[in-house]
Amino acid sequence: MMELILKYFPGLTPEQREKMALLQPLYHEWNARINVISRKDIDSLYEKHVLHSLAIARIIQFRPGTRVLDVGTGGGFPGIPLAILFPETTFHLVDSIGKKIKVVQAVADALQLKNVTAWQVRAEQLKEPYDFVVSRAVTALPEFTGWIRKNISPVSQNALPNGILYLKGGDLTEEIKPFRKQISVFDLRDYFEEEFFETKKLVYLPL
Repeated sequence: MMELILKYFPGLTPEQREKMALLQPLYHEWNARINVISRKDIDSLYEKHVLHSLAIARIIQFRPGTRVLDVGTGGGFPGIPLAILFPETTFHLVDSIGKKIKVVQAVADALQLKNVTAWQVRAEQLKEPYDFVVSRAVTALPEFTGWIRKNISPVSQNALPNGILYLKGGDLTEEIKPFRKQISVFDLRDYFEEEFFETKKLVYLPL
């Protein structure tokens, strides 16, 4: 299934290709011990987790030195695939569940991702500033924004102003109402042709 990644990201370096290819055996091995990806999804890892995570790279190319916080990372998504794609960007992956962070750290270590740190912590407890906060649908956007607004650095260094990049599916009409003047919603079906992405969206909220 690495072909799926190369279909949309053909410019990967040999090192990036190698690391992307290692995701399948690593997650199969760890998921057998600690269930961080549903059993029905593990065989669709590259489509439903890796490519979904990389959708963020269709909207923004993080500049070297960018700091990204991945909240509720679970097994390391979207942070791990993005860290492979952007080796000069720093990724801080957090989750409140310790066994998930154990898997994230093990995968990051196996891939020798020097730009990844993983902590067991709740987002509300974090004080550090970041350029962007990324996540995959951990809660409704208004609540999520309340958790992490304090962590967005006021100084932007990328093509997009600092803020939230939020991967979510379904009807977001009510959820984005409080932000409708400033929010941008990207339909992932415009970027990927696989059926899985038909209802998936990326929400960008500058803060």
